[in-house]
Amino acid sequence: MRFKKIVIAIDGYSACGKSTTAKQVAAILGYRYIDSGAMYRAVTLYFLDHHIALTNPKEIFRALTQINITFNVNSKNVSETYLNGLNVENDIRKMRVSENVSQVSAIKEVRTFLVDQQRKMGKERGVVMDGRDIGTVVFPTAELKLFMTADILVRAFRRQRELLQRNSMVDLDEVIENLVQRDKIDTTRLESPLKQAEDAIIIDTTHITIDEQVDEVVRLALAKTIVP
Repeated sequence: MRFKKIVIAIDGYSACGKSTTAKQVAAILGYRYIDSGAMYRAVTLYFLDHHIALTNPKEIFRALTQINITFNVNSKNVSETYLNGLNVENDIRKMRVSENVSQVSAIKEVRTFLVDQQRKMGKERGVVMDGRDIGTVVFPTAELKLFMTADILVRAFRRQRELLQRNSMVDLDEVIENLVQRDKIDTTRLESPLKQAEDAIIIDTTHITIDEQVDEVVRLALAKTIVP
């Protein structure tokens, strides 16, 4: 039996388990994992640290020319985000970035810049990429497209737990408010809004574990990779 390498596109709302699932699926299949959300967070971090005006296209374009985003696997075999050579994996997960990333992601120049990079990263196939517009814009011909969703309260608990693991205590109501606001911006923005691709398979993660999510995605992927 022969297998081919494919592109797996995972889209969906924040805190549905997309990134965790994508990382584990990539490890099992021996694929490259690309966290598109981390790329938008890295740009957001750069904009915040350099006080870039989000309403000034020239300033935004100039800033983007100074940004280089890469992923490196650490000693624990975990992929981490680097911005201009510095490890920013912890910094990009903080609330100050979460509160601004949707606004930055809605900027046309930012999306054009990062979509181009993402397509280059995935041109060799054998990749798992998660985000908001992977199956609709970045890789519309991906062999496997998934769309993840979950109850807002479950998502909020998951995000709060993630923040606590990074030594950041945030009130649950604040987390819920942030997720609701991000959902609204992500689904209504003019540039590449979050939406389910017509041929995407929906996975509701409200009542299933990460292991169950991973098993399901691996099963679906293997079915797509078998060469008759």
